[in-house]
Amino acid sequence: MYERKILPNLNCGLDLIGEVLYGKWKIRLLWFINEGHKRPSELQRKIPDATRRVLNIQLNELEAHDLVTKKIYPVVPPKVEYSLTEFGKSLIPVLSVLGQWGDDNEEKLRSVIMKRLNAENE
Repeated sequence: MYERKILPNLNCGLDLIGEVLYGKWKIRLLWFINEGHKRPSELQRKIPDATRRVLNIQLNELEAHDLVTKKIYPVVPPKVEYSLTEFGKSLIPVLSVLGQWGDDNEEKLRSVIMKRLNAENE
């Protein structure tokens, strides 16, 4: 397991948010769980580019940060469902505003991202 060599800076709200939400798929996971996609297989179908292992790691981190809860049903085969905690639900309006900003600035964002990617590939 990865072990940190340097402790994170937790002196301001942006540092704290970054620590909790850092990870390629975490924001999408929170959004899809909020929409009702609760089983790991459903989440995997919604994010096909992510490996099952990475999704499980990030779901475990979201659970450790008290944003989601994991319920394991005692059946064979095991059934697992994730849901947002009240703390996690409080983050959804913030993610919604960020998503709207991304939609409103889609052309500009796509342009600067593609410009950077093209420069890296030259």
